[in-house]
Order: sequence, then C-alpha cells, then structure tokens
Amino acid sequence: MAKVMVIGATGQIGSELTIELRKKYGGNNVVAVTRKSEFPKEMLESGPCEKWDVTNKEDMKKSVKKHGVEIIYQLASLLSVTSEKDPNAAFQINLIGLKNTIDVALECGVKKIFWPSSIAAFGPTTPRENTPQRTVLEPTTMYGVTKVAGENLLNYYNTHYERYGLDLRSLRYPGLISWRAEPGGGTTDYAVAIFYEAIKTGKYTCYLREDTMLPMMYMPDAIRGTLELMDAPREKLTVKGSYNFAAISFTPKELAQEIKKLLPEFKIQYAPDERQKIADSWPKKIDDSQARKDWGWKHEYDLAKMTKDMIENIRKKLRK
Repeated sequence: MAKVMVIGATGQIGSELTIELRKKYGGNNVVAVTRKSEFPKEMLESGPCEKWDVTNKEDMKKSVKKHGVEIIYQLASLLSVTSEKDPNAAFQINLIGLKNTIDVALECGVKKIFWPSSIAAFGPTTPRENTPQRTVLEPTTMYGVTKVAGENLLNYYNTHYERYGLDLRSLRYPGLISWRAEPGGGTTDYAVAIFYEAIKTGKYTCYLREDTMLPMMYMPDAIRGTLELMDAPREKLTVKGSYNFAAISFTPKELAQEIKKLLPEFKIQYAPDERQKIADSWPKKIDDSQARKDWGWKHEYDLAKMTKDMIENIRKKLRK
C-alpha cells in the first residue's frame, strides 16, 4: 500500500481529502501535516499527524524520509483575499512551498505530487465565457500569480519526466463549497457563508453583486475528481500543467433563490466590497472538456442538489 502525505491537511480541501485518502489507503498510511495548532479529532485519531511549515524544507525532508512517503498532496496555500493582505507570505507558502515539495520529492524518491491551481490563474484578459484549457494567464492578484508560476513549474518537470521521474498533477479548482469547512479567505467563500447565515440568522449580506457569475463546485465532486485524476494512467493525460475543472456556475442571486425554496423566510442584501474586483477578473464558466475527454471527469451535483445537501448537513452540524 502506498504511503501518502497531505500537506495542508486541515485546510478547505485537505480536511476532507485526508479522510478519504485514509479510507482508501488505510489510516496509518496517510500522514496529515499542518502548521496550525489543532487537528480535528477525527483526523488526529485516524492516522499519523505532524506539525511543520511547508516553507521549512528540512522539516519536510525529515518527515518524508521518516514515513517513506511515495505520494504527496501539497495543499498548503493562502487563498485570494488573504494573499492580497500579505503578498509576501502568499509567495512563500504558495510558491516556495511547492518548490520545496518538488525538491524534497526528488531527493527522497517520491514518485507523484498533487498540487491545486485555481481559476485565479486567469485574469481580466482571459475569455470569461467557456474559458478554454489553453488561454491567456495574466492574473491581477498575488494568489493568481503564484498559481500561474506553479503551473509552469509543473509543466517543466512533467515535460522532462524522463530526466526527473516525477509525476505532477493539478486541477484549476473553481470556488469550492463545503459544509464541513468554514469560510477561509477566498473570494468565492460567500457561497459557504450564505448557508450558515441563512440557517443561523435567516439573512445574509453578500460582498459581491447579485449578478456576479462564477464557476463553483460542491466538495464531494472536488474530492472525487481529485482522486480520479491521481488514479488516471499517465499516458492518457495530455495537460502537463493544470486541468480546467468545472461543475456549475451561478450568481449570488440564483443561489439565494435556491435557498429560499427550502428556507422561505431567508433574506439577502448586497454590499459589494474590494472582493468584487477580484471576482470580476475571473471566468464565468469554464470549458473542462479536456478533463472529461482525458480521464472521464463528470460532476454529480447541480445547484439544487448541492443546496439541499448543504442545508441538511449544516443543520445537523449546528445542532451538535
């Protein structure tokens, strides 16, 4: 059984992906890593957990050697809004953290790495409707800059696979929606916060315009798609950087209308702030036909199905 490490295991994606990987590979075979002070109880009790920072290459190297790691999911990242508040930290964590992971992998015999890119890699010069796989990448945020640079790193090492023997895979995640993870500093996090406020207070003030359409995905689809990409035969993959990855696109108004079908008393108002400018630089819809062709990607959750599941699970969570 492969030995796996998840760096950034307590973050938005890692908190759910780590548990799924432990189901797949066995708890003792998946090492969870975070720089945060606490692990969730389920994660702490289901397998090995360590605390170190992705910018500390020596700590990473010791840990990878100690556990005999063969596959790394390098998820440690500052998201878009947080990155704008501290661009230097974003550069160190998002990009130097990736380069450290690649260097350690090459030194320690790791064979495969997953690293998440984002729709933030696009920018205002990118076509916003059905954004193609290969297109202009001129982001206007530090988060986006680190994602483009990271994609280019992956492309380099994959292009020279015969030389390095390292298989790197990536997805350009859209906005991710999860009932398990609290909002974490992303521009699309309104689509998580709105559910919590709808249930707790019956109202929500959105920081984006009501007509701001963005690509989104429910976390169960994102986790499944990530695992499917990692399991796909290398010879079928035609993208050496990061795959476009899509499910549904909607506006705050459309999401609010869907919530009102289940919570009729819910009210929403709009007060766009600095996050609106970031959202306006991103695509409305993504063309992910290459992923669907190369490794059979297909999403399962539409807006109605996701909304119903979010409300049911957040209600249960808040009752605890």
